[in-house]
Amino acid sequence: MAFSNLQLGYDGAVATITLNRPEKRNALSFELLDELMAALDEVEQSSAQVLIVTGAGKAFCAGMDLEELKSLLGKSHDENVKDSAHMARIFRRIYDFPKPTIAAVNGAAIAGGTGIATMCDFTVAVPEAKFGYTEVRIGFVAAIVSSILVWQVGHKIARDVLMTGRLFDAVEAYRFGLVNEVVAAEQLMPRARQLASQLLENSPSSVRATKKLINGFIAKQLDEQIAAAIDDNAQIRTTDDFREGISSFLEKRKPRWSGK
Repeated sequence: MAFSNLQLGYDGAVATITLNRPEKRNALSFELLDELMAALDEVEQSSAQVLIVTGAGKAFCAGMDLEELKSLLGKSHDENVKDSAHMARIFRRIYDFPKPTIAAVNGAAIAGGTGIATMCDFTVAVPEAKFGYTEVRIGFVAAIVSSILVWQVGHKIARDVLMTGRLFDAVEAYRFGLVNEVVAAEQLMPRARQLASQLLENSPSSVRATKKLINGFIAKQLDEQIAAAIDDNAQIRTTDDFREGISSFLEKRKPRWSGK
């Protein structure tokens, strides 16, 4: 398949997906998300045993594209549920991908970008990388990613990053356990490939079975939590605060929250 918004390459048993909208800081459009799903399908069917995900240019992924944000304001409840379910499938697809995944975070990973990094098995980041679950700043909720984030970092840290919506750097992300290693920019891809090579030294079937085993420990709870998160995502989009948050963000002004 030909891709317009990402690049998919292979180096032996290692596949690399590069989000490729550098002029938009690799922001997530619906088209990019569809291509990401297709690329994941292709890698799964390929002979590659490890997947690296990174971004082109100076950012890893800046979150949802502005044009897509605009479109959310006019959608019905059923459309919102459908959109939320689609996003949940993408995040869950990355999380449950049968082959090991490595996020090579080369710059800002905001909102959905942080979500993608969170879903990967390993995350390597440059010191300049910024992370943030910033959804509350625009009257939204990081409902789907929170389902997995709580299991990864615990309730106190999850409350901190989800309820404040603040940005935090790679060192703090490392302290939280969201990042495995912080490396210099020129070492990012070499280190990701070195980690991939380390994984390739092991039995591919054993690595896949181990990942499936680990994910299976919370699979039932995760199914229930994500189902509730999809509904929460759709419900929050009907609020006045959501409409105000999106409008103020697009108009580059301070939001006037009503709490409704």
